[in-house]
Parts: sequence; structure tokens; C-alpha cells
Amino acid sequence: MAGRIFQLNVSQGGVPKTAVADAGLGELGLDGDRVANARVHGGPTRALCLYPLERILALQEEGNPIFPGALGENVTLVGVDWDRVVPGARLALGDAVVEVTKYAEPCRTTAPFVRGDMKCYHQDHRPGWSRVYAAVVRGARLAPGMPARVMDAL
Repeated sequence: MAGRIFQLNVSQGGVPKTAVADAGLGELGLDGDRVANARVHGGPTRALCLYPLERILALQEEGNPIFPGALGENVTLVGVDWDRVVPGARLALGDAVVEVTKYAEPCRTTAPFVRGDMKCYHQDHRPGWSRVYAAVVRGARLAPGMPARVMDAL
């Protein structure tokens, strides 16, 4: 399956973030999205939070009441090789390009969506299950269904 944007999610701060039909992506993230705690979220190096639908579905199978946007991700991806989505990797999202800057630490506000066990998506405890933060290299308008892929190294 080719990778694509499954859902775009925004909020006025906090979780869950809710789906939007489309949004512009600029240096500080998706239009219409705000963060509640700018000390640990947002800014140019944490402009976008990404997470794969496949991990959400697996966490649901484990009994967690999680859904796209529940962990605060702005872009829910599907069909992307998540093992390649690591700090330094670049992703093409439609016409936009983003660069993964770091693994996102779990936030206590997401605890209800993972039955209180934030280790289930913590990079140190379950490698490959973390959300990631990304900086925007090239902004563009995004919408669900647009292609998403990890770009080859130069």
C-alpha cells in the first residue's frame, strides 16, 4: 500500500485533536492548531506531530480507547514504513516536506486514551511506537488522501 495522509488534526490546545478537511502547513505547523504548553510543544522544531494509523489500530487491539488525534498528532499517516521515520528523516506530505527532529515524549494528558500506560508509546520503553516531531522544510496545503512517503537520502 502506498503511504498517504489518513487524517489531519488540530485543536485550540490539548487533546484530543479533531479532524479537519484540509489545512495549510507553515513554519509553525497546521493552520488552526494551537498548543497548550509551548514549553514542550510547538515551535519551529516541533511544528508538526506525526503518528501512524497502524500503531493506533494495534493499541486499540490491546484494549486502549485510542483514535486518530487522541495522542495529539497533527498528521495521522497510513502505509508509511514507520521504522524509517526517525530523527533526521525527511517525509514528503503531498507537496510539503518535513524533517523529523525528535521522538515526542508522552504527555500525561493522553493517559485516558492508553489506559494510563504512557509507556506503550514511549520510545525508551517501546522503540518504534513513539510519535515524532518534525520541522517544516517546505509548507503546502494538506488534505487526507494525499501521498506520504519517507524520502530517500541524498
